[in-house]
Amino acid sequence: MTAPPLEALTVPEVMAALRLSRTKLYDLIRSGDLPSFTVGRARRIPTDGLSSYMRKRIEEEF
Repeated sequence: MTAPPLEALTVPEVMAALRLSRTKLYDLIRSGDLPSFTVGRARRIPTDGLSSYMRKRIEEEF
């Protein structure tokens, strides 16, 4: 059994997906609400982390 492939998005991709500014996105990263990692100087957001963040926000609304 193989694990599903892991994917990560760039900051501009997540900004576009959530319709947020760069500043707000980095605020979410700094607060720990949105997981991320760096490769060299490039920041990446795992797609599963983005999905978890969105699910959590939706649950908080209801």
